[in-house]
Amino acid sequence: MPAPTLTDGVVTLRAHRPDDALRCFEQCQDPSSQRWTRVPVPYSMDDARSFVEEFCPGCWADDSEWIFAIEHEGRYGGTISLRDEGSGRAEIAYGSHPSIRGSGVVERALRLLLAWGFAERNLQVVIWYATVGNWASRKVAWRLGFSDDGLVRRWNPQRGELLDSWVGTLLPDEPREPRTRWLENPVVDGEGVRLRPFSDADVPRIVEGLGDADTQYWLSFLPRDPGEPEGRAYVEQVTERLATDHTITWAVCTPEDDTLLGAVGLHRIAQEPEVGYWTHPDARGRGIATRAARLALGHGFETLGLERLAAYASAPNLASLRVLKAIGMRRTGVQRRAVRTADGTPVDLVGYDLLAEEWAADRSTEADQSSTATPTTESAPPTSAGAR
Repeated sequence: MPAPTLTDGVVTLRAHRPDDALRCFEQCQDPSSQRWTRVPVPYSMDDARSFVEEFCPGCWADDSEWIFAIEHEGRYGGTISLRDEGSGRAEIAYGSHPSIRGSGVVERALRLLLAWGFAERNLQVVIWYATVGNWASRKVAWRLGFSDDGLVRRWNPQRGELLDSWVGTLLPDEPREPRTRWLENPVVDGEGVRLRPFSDADVPRIVEGLGDADTQYWLSFLPRDPGEPEGRAYVEQVTERLATDHTITWAVCTPEDDTLLGAVGLHRIAQEPEVGYWTHPDARGRGIATRAARLALGHGFETLGLERLAAYASAPNLASLRVLKAIGMRRTGVQRRAVRTADGTPVDLVGYDLLAEEWAADRSTEADQSSTATPTTESAPPTSAGAR
């Protein structure tokens, strides 16, 4: 059957045309396209012409892959398809021109494609794969309602390698909407510090921070002797925990300087929310951890609507205990010899918590005091490491 034309009034799916070749070529020069898809590298204009004039019509001719060009505002915007696996099964695939990324066009196109596949091709299940690390693809699949079925090792062939892939499925009668919450990681400014999302550019400073002797001593669960692989794994874990409704972790810097000074997080948000932090050695003695943790508390109580936040620190870690007291946490008790330092010494773990109404009352008191107080200069307590 020839490729039908599908539209929602904003996005159109249609057969590929010869004049799509130039933008197809541009798409395949893009570093993200080359990193996450199987396009040949190097990729030539002849490759693009062959793709739109021969490969795509051939897929429709032999009924092996139902492949469409995305058209938006009169221009080619990418390619999406359903690869027929037989017995009512198909694999979904998509790639976009850089000019439409972040616009929602691909999501709209995929909704059209899925509706057509289930209704017109009588599909019983659509499967999605993406190479681990391709967060853009994973987030689109999440928005469309695909399940998160974990990881398939060495599944995705790419230029002579077999790469680990995420996998999920969608059935015809399932809602085309997220099944779970994907936590937001907004920029938060205040008190001379900034909380922002992590990026790959932070990896060297992450390695320095995690590998610092004080941090290693108090946070014994961190990797020993971290290097670049551990730094990149840290960034990946931060994103994974956002995607699975687990933890929001911010990079800490100042509004004037984007250099990483540490991290602060709201952990296990859906279970027992807890605040935690660590600081780069450059940040110590400047009150950075205290101010960053206070901003994180405000986000938890005022934006997320949390009712309670907990925190823990080793009893001998006086710097971390000072931070928890400074941000208004209330001591709840001690778990004796509950954790070990890096050298294996068992130490007590001190617990703290704070309720939403206590946070609000403290903020009100601070506002009243600031309206009448005489300005003073006060140095912030040093912090050698964060809570667990």
